[in-house]
Parts: sequence; C-alpha cells; structure tokens
Amino acid sequence: MHKTLFSKHFMMVSAIILLSITILGAVLLAFSTQYFKEDRYQLLGHNAHQAAILTYADFKNNNYEAVNPRLVMPMYKILADAIEADIYLVNTQGEMLLFVSGSPEQPVDKLISPSIIQKACQGERYEELGTMSGIYKTRHYTVGVPVKTEQGQPAAVVFASASASTLTVFLVEILKMFVISSLAVLILAFVAVYFLTMGLVQPLRKMVAATQSFSKGDFTVRVPVESYDELGQLAISFNNMASSLATTETVRRSFTANVSHELRTPMTTIGGFIDGILDGTIPPEKQDHYLHIVSEEIKRLSRLVRSMLNIARIEAGELEIKPDLFDINDTVIRTVFTFEGPLEEKQIEVQGLDNGKVMVEADPDLIHQVVYNLIENAVKFANEGGYIQVSYHQKPDAISVSIKNSGNGIPKDEIPHVFDRFYKADKSRSKDKGGAGLGLHIVRSIINLHGGEITVRSVEGEYCEFEFTLPQHTGKKSLPEHK
Repeated sequence: MHKTLFSKHFMMVSAIILLSITILGAVLLAFSTQYFKEDRYQLLGHNAHQAAILTYADFKNNNYEAVNPRLVMPMYKILADAIEADIYLVNTQGEMLLFVSGSPEQPVDKLISPSIIQKACQGERYEELGTMSGIYKTRHYTVGVPVKTEQGQPAAVVFASASASTLTVFLVEILKMFVISSLAVLILAFVAVYFLTMGLVQPLRKMVAATQSFSKGDFTVRVPVESYDELGQLAISFNNMASSLATTETVRRSFTANVSHELRTPMTTIGGFIDGILDGTIPPEKQDHYLHIVSEEIKRLSRLVRSMLNIARIEAGELEIKPDLFDINDTVIRTVFTFEGPLEEKQIEVQGLDNGKVMVEADPDLIHQVVYNLIENAVKFANEGGYIQVSYHQKPDAISVSIKNSGNGIPKDEIPHVFDRFYKADKSRSKDKGGAGLGLHIVRSIINLHGGEITVRSVEGEYCEFEFTLPQHTGKKSLPEHK
C-alpha cells in the first residue's frame, strides 16, 4: 500500500511521541522505586534507632541483665503503628525476645540467621530487602540497629520490618496517574500533530494538483502563498516557475503558429503556380514569369528554414563561433553593394563607408549575417530619397557599429519587442511582406554569442538606428569619431 507524505509524517511524529512517553514512564518508575526504597529505609531506620535507644535505657536500668516488656512493648507499639511495620528485639543467638506487629503478615516462629545478627552487630545499621532468613513468606524491607552494653559489646538487635508489597501499591498508583496524564497529553499531541502535519502537507498537495494541471497544458493554476518560511518560499518559486512555463508555452504556441503560417504561405504560392503550369491554367507565355516567382518563394522558404535552424543551434549551444581578425568596414561595403538595385530604385544615399579599416575579432561569417540583416532592414524601411548612415565608435576594448536609416522609425511601445521571434510591427514593418520576423532575433543571438550588445534607438517619423558592439583588435589604434 502506497503511503502518503501525510501518513508518513504523522506516524513518524506519533511514534516519536509514544517512544518519548514510554521512556519518560520507565525513568519515572525507576526514580520512584529508588525514592520509595530510600524513604522506607529512612523511616524504618529512624524508628528502629528510636526503639534501640529506648531498649538500651531500660536495659541499663536493669543492670544490663534484661529488659522489662511492660515498659518497652508499648513504646515499640507506638513506633510500629506509626510506620505500619513490625518491630522486634532479637538476642545475639538469633532468638526473638520481643515482637510488636504493625503489618498484616505475622512472622514464622523461627530463629534469625546468625549471619544477619553478625552483620547487624558489626555495623551501625543493617539493611535488607528479603524474608529475613525465612521468618517472612514475602519480601520485607528490614533495618536492624544493634543494642550494646556500656563497654560496647553487642547485647541484642532491634529490627524494624515493613512489607515490600507497599512498593507495588505505590508504583501502581504512580502508574495510574502517569497513564491518565499521558493519555490526555497523547490526545492533545495527536490532534496538534494532525493539524500541523496537515498544514505542512496541504501546500504540497496544492503543488501536486498544480503540476497535474501543468501536465494537461493548463498553466493558470497558482499556489497561494500563506507564509514566508521555506514552504512559502517554495510556493513563490513554484508560482514563478509556473509563470515562466506559461510564458514559454505561449512562445512555443506562437512559434508553432508563426512557423506554420510562414511555411504555409510560400508553399501555397509554389503549389498554386506549379499546379497552374501543369494543368495549363497559366499560358506558356506567362510561365517564365510565374517560375521566377516560384524561385523567389523557394529562396524565401530556404532562408526561413536556415534562420530557424540557426536559432535552434544557437539556443542549443551547438553553434560555435570561429573568431578571426577582419575588417568589418569591408564587410559592410560588400553587403551594401549587394543592395545596389534597391538603393538606386529608392534613391537612398549611403554615408560613412569611407572610414578606412576597422579591425575586429569575431566570426566573419556570422557577423556578415548580422550586417546583412541590418542593412536589409535599413534599405527596406528607409524612405525614398532618404539615407543610410554607417558609423563606428571607439569604446574600451570594443568597437561599436551603428547602422541608421531615415524613415518612419519604430513606435516607442514596440521597441522592446523588435528582437522577439516572429515579431512584425504593423506600422514599422508594414512594408515587410516577405520577412518572417526572425532576422533581428538572429542578429541579437549572434551578437550575444560574441559577448557584445545590440541596442535600438528610434524617433517616430525621423529615423531608426541599430548599434552593436564587438571586441576590438588590441593592436588597433583609436578610430576617429564619425561626423
């Protein structure tokens, strides 16, 4: 049977409580037993000593020859009844001379063992928990005090004996009180442990329920934060993770939808024109025109697939840069020449190509892709008769490259999103009918891969400027500021 965390925690804490109470009970009984024994020996010893003093006084009055039972016995009786014990006088041969009963059990008429008499006479006091060499059927606490002559010779021994069964009664009463109080404590403890365990487990159960919702694609569930302890911090982290997963899922769905749309559009165009050529809908004299369109769509499709593969390689960490020393200004010039037709068609002036060599340490192929995408956007969104300005600026251990174009610019609220995948603003990119919205995302990924940064500045209706930084060759002299 599968045990839940609640049952495991509850059983473990309950077992610890039960074990603790059991140990506490055992220690209590042990100390109570020891205390009872010491208390009984102290009481018996005190009364036996008092009886010995009275016996010695009477013995002395009779010239150490005998004791007067009529005088001694009443005193023994008082002392015996006071502690519910037997008090008796025994001579050195073990014969019982006087006996006063204070307990229910009567002794057997038998001599006391000589070894007991010898031990009692040798010391100040004799103690025993037993049957006094068989004169009692059950165990008794016994204390013996010797009575000596004026010369110090043992003449007799006064014994005080009490039944040991009183210990059992005492321990039973102690155990009853302990059990009753323990039951009350256990009930309160189990109730407290139950609610405490429930309080600890409940947030975890909510997290389990939330993860089950996540597994079904629902990332809207959140765990309530009810404290700021470890569980509260876990709930906060869990909610942050849920928000991250929700964002990731939204991006994934958007990515899938955009990829599907971007792939479907050129494929639909290609399929339509090819079918039109095959079934004769498109006349032979127009086939070359439509085949050129198909060729452009295939190139567009190829660029889209290549861009997505590059993004996947960058995000997976599989794209390795191969840094080399090269002139980035030469890369910019050669890239600008590839857009000679669109530049002349829109009468765009290109400025800043006369800077001379600008040496950087980076991957030439990847930086060419960055420059190409930025120049392509600048040409695409520059206004007719406008300009494209390329400038380079010296920074500590780095070179910044700026590509600026006149035109409508990018609205302020859309600037934070221009580097997002598949993002195409309605206003700033309305002319970008063939783009997939991946170019700037790839540009940022490549620049970040080189340890650089890319920023965008724009004034709506005036210009848009992209600036990125790259490590500079250490042997390169400072560059003149572009004016």
